[in-house]
Amino acid sequence: MYVCLCNGVTDRDILQAAEAGCRTVSELTMRTGAGANCGSCLEMAAELIADVHARRDLPMLQNAA
Repeated sequence: MYVCLCNGVTDRDILQAAEAGCRTVSELTMRTGAGANCGSCLEMAAELIADVHARRDLPMLQNAA
């Protein structure tokens, strides 16, 4: 699904960037252009980035307990 219509950035593009190490919306904008125009996609983009890193960090939290 398109998240950033202005620049044609999809949820898949954002997930791939997050999996490649992107942790902030600012970095995502530099990598993909998402949010560089109107900014209406920034909240959804931030949620997608956070979801990827929450899933990644979850095993580390479980081992710490």
